[in-house]
Amino acid sequence: MPTQDTEERREYYRIEDRIALEIIPDTQQPAASDDERQQLFDLLGELHQLDFEAQHLLRQIAEGNRTLASYLKVQNKRIELIGQALTQDLLKDIGPARTVVLSEGGVSFHHDTAFAAGTLLTLKLVLLPQGLGLRLQARVTHCAADADGGFQLGTEFEALTDAQRQLLARHILQKQALQRRLARDPLQGS
Repeated sequence: MPTQDTEERREYYRIEDRIALEIIPDTQQPAASDDERQQLFDLLGELHQLDFEAQHLLRQIAEGNRTLASYLKVQNKRIELIGQALTQDLLKDIGPARTVVLSEGGVSFHHDTAFAAGTLLTLKLVLLPQGLGLRLQARVTHCAADADGGFQLGTEFEALTDAQRQLLARHILQKQALQRRLARDPLQGS
């Protein structure tokens, strides 16, 4: 019989994904030179949150004025392209994509360093391919040595805003839909 803790952790759908991930222990203070990069990273996250929040408004505008809605979609695409350029620049600092298990509740990943359960981390996630940047607080739920000489860490997100949770959920649903399409038509992914 599952415990309540197990049930809570299984509340969200999980996917295996490739994302860029930077792990910052809570005790590590950012350098002054990192402040500008952090502002750019936060701007990237805000761009995606604003896009998400504006989607229903764009649908309403399209009902009344298709020309205006088309123009706004073009402007949105321009902003999205700028965001993608910003993402490519920030990925140089964060590093290459890695395989993780992601849900709305947390993320599990391989890491070279062990962290004790309960340790608070700052995680900078770049969800690909759209380049969604999220800086989230997470608490280590478990850490176990693996066969590669590293550690498998499980974390649980803390104090997510509704917008952050919705962005994660949308990303997970899009990945799930892509996996289903690829399963139906394997040549589509080539």
